[in-house]
Amino acid sequence: MPSINLGNYIADDNSEPYLIAEIGVNHEGSIDKAKELIDLAKEGGAHAAKFQSYKANTLASRNSPAYWDLGKEKTTSQYELFKKYDSFTEKDYIELAEYCKSVDIDFLSTPFDDASIDFLDPLIPFYKIASADITNIPFLRKIAKKNKPVVLSTGASTPAEIDIAVNEIQNITQSGIALLHCILNYPTDYSNANLNMINGLIRLFPDLVVGYSDHTLPDPCMNILIASYLKGARIIEKHFTHDKTLPGNDHYHAMDVSDLKTYVKQLKFIREAEGKSSKTFLNTEIISRNNARRSIVLSKGVKAGDIVEEAVLTCKRPGTGISPLHWDEIIGMRFTQDLEDDHIVMWHDISKTE
Repeated sequence: MPSINLGNYIADDNSEPYLIAEIGVNHEGSIDKAKELIDLAKEGGAHAAKFQSYKANTLASRNSPAYWDLGKEKTTSQYELFKKYDSFTEKDYIELAEYCKSVDIDFLSTPFDDASIDFLDPLIPFYKIASADITNIPFLRKIAKKNKPVVLSTGASTPAEIDIAVNEIQNITQSGIALLHCILNYPTDYSNANLNMINGLIRLFPDLVVGYSDHTLPDPCMNILIASYLKGARIIEKHFTHDKTLPGNDHYHAMDVSDLKTYVKQLKFIREAEGKSSKTFLNTEIISRNNARRSIVLSKGVKAGDIVEEAVLTCKRPGTGISPLHWDEIIGMRFTQDLEDDHIVMWHDISKTE
């Protein structure tokens, strides 16, 4: 069974999902707002609060076109959008990491350049790599050399590209890799969520933990996240905000603390209902086994020494006598005593013929 160490958390097939509240840049450059979002992520039950570490000039060229819904975020240039929210410094991320530690939630930040890889290294328990960097071979190699677990999003990729990325990382480190199914649309229509791709990744990479990075609009019951868990996702990442009505950026497809609490409540309900995977009966079913099942019962009275024949037998509840499983076994035996019609046949009522 594949597993991966995410800080003090072990994600595997038996665990609940490690939930990442992707704050990203929804703090919009405010340390105080970032800390408020960390508090809300902790309150809601997330395992980690994640940011994004980048500088616009190392991430995108000045003429890089948008790939998001321009009706929600009107900035047409990647460079211009990223420039709005790249003000945090290394010192700021250290402060946020220390704040996460003080409220007992994991600090994460996705690096988007070499400098971020280096300064984040002592602050994070593992690296999260964005879908857009799955083909960035030198970037993958530099992260792998840090010898920490890697969680890799696979949005807009092919199995061959995923395989190349996994091999590049595993050629350098065996610290562990997890893959996140992801659709690289902002937002993602429910009809495009393709949660069955989680099963596909599990089949293609049976030795790796698989999760889900979600860009759909939060539904009232958080069914998309719950369904992803039932499909096998053991890491779940979703954008997180304090106010879903705010315009632009990632607010419009993010969950808030209320959504997060709903997910945690729903997950608890589902995990309680899941129970064991090995089929057996429960202690609570013993009374049903005894009383709702059938026993072999006499359809007419018999005398001691009579041969046990099908003509004198039927099957009725309760199941406290000889089970019909032994029907063929008892045919041809003899009754040991006189018995009345409707008697539940017990083993001491019959014996083998001599």
